[in-house]
Amino acid sequence: MNAITVLIVFPLLAALLIFLTKNNTVRDMLVRIGAVITAVLTLAVVVLYFNDGISFNYPHEEIMDYIMVFVEIAVAIFVITIGFKNKKYLVSVFSLTQTSMILWFEFTQKNGIEVEHAFILDKLSAIMILIIGIVGSMIALYAVGYMKAYHEHHTDIPVRKNFFLSILFLFLSAMFGLVLSNNLTYLYFCWEVTTLCSFLLIGYTKTPEAKNNAFRALVYNLGGGLAFALAIVYIGMKFSVLELSTLVAMKPEVAVLIPVFLLSIAALTKSAQLPFSSWLLGAMVAPTPSSALLHSATMVKAGVYLVIRLAPLLGDSAVGRVVTLVGGVTFLACSLMAITQSDAKKILAYSTIANLGLIVICASIGTQESLWAAILLIIFHAVSKSLLFITVGSVEHQIGSRNVEDMGLLFRVSDKLAVYMIIGIAGMFLAPFGMLISKWVAMKAFMDSNNIVIVIMLAYGSAATLFYWTKWMGKLVTRARVKKHHEKHEFSLDEHIPIFIQAALVVISCFTFPLISKYALVPYLTQLFHKEALIPIGTSDVKIMLFMLSMLIILPIGFIPIYRGTKRRKVLVYMAGANTGDNESFRDSLGNTTKVDLRNWYMEGIFGVKRLTLWGNLISIGLLCAGVILLIGGLAA
Repeated sequence: MNAITVLIVFPLLAALLIFLTKNNTVRDMLVRIGAVITAVLTLAVVVLYFNDGISFNYPHEEIMDYIMVFVEIAVAIFVITIGFKNKKYLVSVFSLTQTSMILWFEFTQKNGIEVEHAFILDKLSAIMILIIGIVGSMIALYAVGYMKAYHEHHTDIPVRKNFFLSILFLFLSAMFGLVLSNNLTYLYFCWEVTTLCSFLLIGYTKTPEAKNNAFRALVYNLGGGLAFALAIVYIGMKFSVLELSTLVAMKPEVAVLIPVFLLSIAALTKSAQLPFSSWLLGAMVAPTPSSALLHSATMVKAGVYLVIRLAPLLGDSAVGRVVTLVGGVTFLACSLMAITQSDAKKILAYSTIANLGLIVICASIGTQESLWAAILLIIFHAVSKSLLFITVGSVEHQIGSRNVEDMGLLFRVSDKLAVYMIIGIAGMFLAPFGMLISKWVAMKAFMDSNNIVIVIMLAYGSAATLFYWTKWMGKLVTRARVKKHHEKHEFSLDEHIPIFIQAALVVISCFTFPLISKYALVPYLTQLFHKEALIPIGTSDVKIMLFMLSMLIILPIGFIPIYRGTKRRKVLVYMAGANTGDNESFRDSLGNTTKVDLRNWYMEGIFGVKRLTLWGNLISIGLLCAGVILLIGGLAA
């Protein structure tokens, strides 16, 4: 048994043990130990195989096939049953169809198809397992403290913490398997396990809204799974191939592009691109650790990971252009819709969908430059967005709200949480943090590949991004010096330690991106394109960005000894009239006492969610239909 097998199996065993443990103290300790061991195993696997990579198959793969078939049947029976029980018949139909199709293929068509490399660890999968293992483990650790506080605040929700925490580890195991699988049937199996886990996590509270949103996520992702199953059957029967690496090495002919299109549909549903995005927005009803896991490190990244793997077959092909435009529409529309939101988790959700759209664009254009940007976007987005999600969860416990308009008090309630949140927001949009570096390279890649429409979408979408992040950060740094007392709640170490580590990862990832580029991205892209890859950013630009980042850290620290011990005179905040002395109200020109109310502008009348969602969905559906027509036309030609 090699280290990779241990990496996949260990979270599975941890999930089982956590599920069976009823004692709270013992279970919490098991989660902490499990998270630490998962992170250590992740680092060990990367250290062992990063340089040379590894590809292998198990000697008795038929045993694994039978185990997977057994689990697939069990999952299908469960899904079909709950679908009928809750009158969600489409869920039952999708599950029955794809499972029947895969079983028929396994027992009648698969014989004779050889799979030489069922698992592959290369530079890209190494980056993915680092994200899953480190960020995912931190989220699992955070869940210990969060779920305790969650049930103290939500006494009406049934306590099923052992179930919730065990699903987190099951999710990690499935994600490890997904990014390491080269055998498409294994990849599909892990793909469907993540779908089931997301359904169980979203429906954790068992409220009518949670159930409805969980089934919505299940319908969309089973629909994507059905497309995935169709692609496997087509590839197996047409080419007698089941290895993703072999498929990607083929020429982008029409017969090859058909399964690529089906796999792209599966990837677009998993990464919540328009018109499949509503499931991810509904997932916000779940407790914050599951939102962080679904939106940052794991499930949604599975979709864009598959698009990156398919990149050599996309590019200038009809499928590639359709996927690029769907990503562009998603990025622009969801960036604009995020402006209208004041609920922090909804802002993060729209931002996530938009950034996934940007990664889809970069991956589907398929040049060395754009793929360089896509992979860096995955890294920076994962660490920054997971930090923001878990910080929002703790902020909600501290101030009783996750509305951005209520966060002006945050520095008074918890300056640590406020700083962590600012680091996360800065990581998403502020120079010289990573997301902006990636967008810079993405813009260059789009211009070099003559995708002018995409350049325009990126420019306007990025402007919207700047707007909503600035609004949020502005609310935090306003620091209205109010005297109102606010009751503080416990900020446990189980929450604080993962948040601190995530914040450190945001900064470290920005300092180390030249090393990531040199030792991971350039070798991966060189091998993929069979020609020497170059770093898209010049050395002088990299030095300037690292200097700017250093100054952001050094300057504030440098002011500490200057201001420490000085007796500064505190003055009242300036208002539009005489301050009444409490920094909350002032006397206006008529002598009336007026309460200050500082609010952001949300522009609901201009960028209404319903209107933009409708148009975004219609355009995306039209693009996907155009893709189908082009493929049919190609076959007929």
